[in-house]
Amino acid sequence: MRLPLDGLRVLELGNYIAGPTAGRMLADFGAEVIKVERPGKGDELRNWRLYAGEVSMLFRTINRNKKSVVLDLKTPEGRDTALDLVRHCDVVIENFRPGTLERWQLGPAELEKANPDIILARISAFGQTGPLAGRPGFAAVAEAMGGLRNLVGEADRPPSRVGVSLGDSVAGLYAAFGVMVELFQRQNGGPRRPLSERVVDVALHEAVFSMMESLVPDYEAYGVERQRVGGRMEGIAPSNAYECLDGASVVIAGNGDSIFRRYMLAIGRPDLADDPGLESNAGRWARRDELDDAIAAWTKTLTRAEVLKVLDEAGVPAGPIYTAADIRADEQYRERGMIQHFSVDVGADEPAEVGFPGIVPLIGPRSLPVRSIGPDLGADTDDVLSTLETR
Repeated sequence: MRLPLDGLRVLELGNYIAGPTAGRMLADFGAEVIKVERPGKGDELRNWRLYAGEVSMLFRTINRNKKSVVLDLKTPEGRDTALDLVRHCDVVIENFRPGTLERWQLGPAELEKANPDIILARISAFGQTGPLAGRPGFAAVAEAMGGLRNLVGEADRPPSRVGVSLGDSVAGLYAAFGVMVELFQRQNGGPRRPLSERVVDVALHEAVFSMMESLVPDYEAYGVERQRVGGRMEGIAPSNAYECLDGASVVIAGNGDSIFRRYMLAIGRPDLADDPGLESNAGRWARRDELDDAIAAWTKTLTRAEVLKVLDEAGVPAGPIYTAADIRADEQYRERGMIQHFSVDVGADEPAEVGFPGIVPLIGPRSLPVRSIGPDLGADTDDVLSTLETR
């Protein structure tokens, strides 16, 4: 089948997670993404969470549907080859520290000279401008300075962190979106602007900050500094995680006014269902500990499956807290093609069939098929460079 971005060619100069996530988004929908890696070790992600074998499943996942070309961008030969590739590409994605490409003579001026129509997406810790532009930073710092880290964890403990590089992934999504905005502008006859005026500039901490809802407006308007509330969401109740009889846990979001009454009746607490002080979310938040204690006392008398059955019949939003094994076995994931299998070297005598995440968003009833997992280092160097003049 013809994919939506067939014919789009992208040169990915980034490494780690943020830049490659942007490249993956475009590759998933048909773009030809040429990933440039340094000689020897390539992208450092190849060794992150490497439990066995030579290439991590993390790299295989984030760099799916791409081609790997080895170039040393610090050398004149590597730079000249990269510029040759730029002449045949529509988009360049990079996530080095600001000034790095310029130092290698691969900055916007050189890219525009090679291809005046090139779209350039740049991802960095703090953006290309401002007093912090030159400072290095990973997602952990971005999540802290973007306001997220302060809200994760229990109130009586230091801030925690989610178990994935959320800041990097969100920044990658924004970069891919920015590329699509520029493509739309170009294809719809927008005014031609110099590259310096149309660089897609994504800062990790700003990407995180953009997800923080009304954090700053609440502070500016009401003087409210939101705080960590564990498994809850500040100002919304009851919504939390609860342990069941079998040791498994569920998340139950019964904070809607009409849902709350059904919820309390389902757990055998008509007194709370009929309490006028609990009709509004503000009243429920004020008594959140009382409500959580009542719900927890109920869930501990039933298995996870029994809890979810009761709540489903009552029309109360609830779900299990999944592990990787749970996701792998789930019929909903399977029905929509969200786990796709490939034969992969896992460091054993024989390759293994390994399930990888499907493509989001769906176009149609199921995920588009993942065409290939992240390539071996330099697997496509000869093919890409030998056919450069035909591109």
